[in-house]
Amino acid sequence: MKPLQSVAMGLLIILLVAPVRGHDLLADPVGWVLVLLGVRDLPVARRLPLLALGSVAGAVSVAVWFPEVATRLAEGDPALLWSANLPQLALVLLLCHELAERARAAGDTRASAWLRTLRLLAVVVAVLPPLVFGAGVAALEVPAYVTAQLLLLVLVWLGFRYAARPWATREQLSGAAGIPGAAS
Repeated sequence: MKPLQSVAMGLLIILLVAPVRGHDLLADPVGWVLVLLGVRDLPVARRLPLLALGSVAGAVSVAVWFPEVATRLAEGDPALLWSANLPQLALVLLLCHELAERARAAGDTRASAWLRTLRLLAVVVAVLPPLVFGAGVAALEVPAYVTAQLLLLVLVWLGFRYAARPWATREQLSGAAGIPGAAS
């Protein structure tokens, strides 16, 4: 499996929910393992920060996978749920940035534009919850949730679509000057 395919498949597992008696059969921790395996092989400059963010997001998803924890989080302060999703959001933002830079450097301007748009959307998704819950702008609550889901959905789609592009594959690593850890 190509690195970006693994990331996209992992994000798809994280995005989808198959609830049975309170448990999600599509366990997010499994999705995070796929994301981490894909990130490990991506030819990007900031691989270690991406792996760290994915590890934290994966650890959070293990705790939240238990229905009691998820229920308490959902019933508690909405800011807690938002903060639990920050590592995932940070990973998405940094991943979009890194991939956009790789695409731009390879002359794939259309892919770079899509990924830069998703990077901007990730910033918007990060800012909306403080406006909704902190500033009390309740009218933005549904758009905030929809935008967050749309962000992941489009990233999954682009991950599968761009997985075979030379700038996103391991094959290009032999000539990947300036990418720390590229030869490993």
